[in-house]
Amino acid sequence: MPGELPFERPLQELRAKIEELKKFGEEKNMDFSDEIRRLEERHLQLEEELYANLTVADRMQIARHPQRPMTLDYIQALFTDFIELHGDRVFGEDQAIVGGIAKFNGVPITVVGHQRGKDTKENVARNFGMPHPEGYRKALRLMQQADKFGRPIITFLDTKGAFPGASSEERGIGASIALNMMAMAGFRVPIICVVIGEGESGGAIGIGVGNRVLMLEHAVYSVISPEGAAAILFKDSSKAMEAAQALKITSHDLLRMEVIEEIIPEPRGGAHRNPERQIEYVRDTLWKHLQELLPMTAEELREDRYRKFRKIGEFGFYRELSEEPSGKQSEEHSDEQSDEQSD
Repeated sequence: MPGELPFERPLQELRAKIEELKKFGEEKNMDFSDEIRRLEERHLQLEEELYANLTVADRMQIARHPQRPMTLDYIQALFTDFIELHGDRVFGEDQAIVGGIAKFNGVPITVVGHQRGKDTKENVARNFGMPHPEGYRKALRLMQQADKFGRPIITFLDTKGAFPGASSEERGIGASIALNMMAMAGFRVPIICVVIGEGESGGAIGIGVGNRVLMLEHAVYSVISPEGAAAILFKDSSKAMEAAQALKITSHDLLRMEVIEEIIPEPRGGAHRNPERQIEYVRDTLWKHLQELLPMTAEELREDRYRKFRKIGEFGFYRELSEEPSGKQSEEHSDEQSDEQSD
């Protein structure tokens, strides 16, 4: 298959043997149907085992696959009447973030997302999906417009992080991300964020404060890239996979910790294997959550957003203490001790 990943090499080798045996049988006019059938059964079994036991490193490779559908692919397939808007009205245009207005099943929406390139030339033009401050200011301008006119906001997250260069720092990258986070927290319209590939560092959260945060099954979402974490913690970026394991960056980890609301399934092998089916999965999940949010009032949406992010990072012990008065707990504990003493 095209775009084979390193961990998929055993599948590739087995498929090559099957094709070689088929070709040899045709050339020599010999029947190898039984052997081919056994190999195909083994291929199916191996495929099921492989994708049922993916490691963090495997998921990272899938999330970074260059053929994986990107923001513009989803925009073109999911929405109608899309009009792309450009510029931050302060400095210039940043192609690492795209956005505009469109309709989703007839509902007017504003859509914003990170955009990488599909080849070297486009990647250079889009700075490999790493926005400068003007990209976040453009996103903020579009989202403020959506808030003014009552349009729901949908964002697609797919970046290794905001651009960390001198030009980015000179123009205030930290402040631009912080302003976006503050503004998104207070918007009066529904906000749905979808992590479609990599959602890493402040570069992701700069357009990631929503009522619902959804993740594709093999996407990753983290406060820092594994390479950056390894460089800081271990002084060795080659230990990125060790850092990734500790960071708990997979969709299943984040759903369990209630950082995200739902995992969007991917076709076997990843979104790049069947982009059309993946887009349908995203369409169905997006529409379901949008329908849940549309009837809510502005205050309910803001309160919902506040509660979502306020609970992140709580420990179960402290959550239990905050839910019951200490006196009641003390009485229960004393009752238990009395029971034990009587026993």
